[in-house]
Amino acid sequence: MRRRRHAEAVGGFTLVELLVVVLILAVLMALVLPVLASAKQAGRKAACISNLRQIGLAVHAYAHDHDGRIPFGPKAPPFTSPASFYPSTGSPTSLLSIQNGAPAGLGLLLAEYLANTPKVFFCPASDQPLDADVELDRVGRTQAQSSYYYRHGGNTRLFDTPGAPLPEAPVLGRLGYNRNGDPIRALAMDTQFLSPEDLATFNVKPRTHHRQQNVNILFADGGVASRPNQDARYSVDVRDYSDIRDAFSRILRALEQADKAQ
Repeated sequence: MRRRRHAEAVGGFTLVELLVVVLILAVLMALVLPVLASAKQAGRKAACISNLRQIGLAVHAYAHDHDGRIPFGPKAPPFTSPASFYPSTGSPTSLLSIQNGAPAGLGLLLAEYLANTPKVFFCPASDQPLDADVELDRVGRTQAQSSYYYRHGGNTRLFDTPGAPLPEAPVLGRLGYNRNGDPIRALAMDTQFLSPEDLATFNVKPRTHHRQQNVNILFADGGVASRPNQDARYSVDVRDYSDIRDAFSRILRALEQADKAQ
């Protein structure tokens, strides 16, 4: 009897000891998991910044080959549906190609400048499910959307004036001033777009990143910065139907906020 009790004392755990071990492990997990989640978010943020830097290099290379002009166009087709995210030529856009498949905005970099790294157009910290391969497969066939707003002009109309000629592409070194009178600095940034749920019928869906807590911004000089968005200053919220018509002006407003980012 003594030998059995001695063996239990030496080789086994009591119930209390086992519960203490479980409690310690639970505490350790509670401490470690947020750190791991934070590290994962930081990694995705760094990857997004790297994507924008590569896009910036490609924009500069494109401008060097096109008399200083940034990727621009094509001419917008007649606006007939809310499903078209490119209603007027030169409107700020997240598209890589428009509904007829023609490359648009940053999509003009795909063929020659980013053909080997096309996934730089997609932020790894998307808050919604995103299949970059599916979007890239649409380029050349129909409308394809990237993760970034691109500012290749300041047009906010819902349709072009019939018969109007194609505007000239902006010059990288002479982008001018925005509607607030500030120098235009921001070329691209994470989309933070919120829309009514039932517009998903037209493929108009929320497109947000980094849990809407920050945005990464590409500037015309090629620099990239991350800025907080807790106050939603960079968000485009058109969940109220009365605001939808103003969506492109609001996208431009977010980019104008980015112009002031230090």
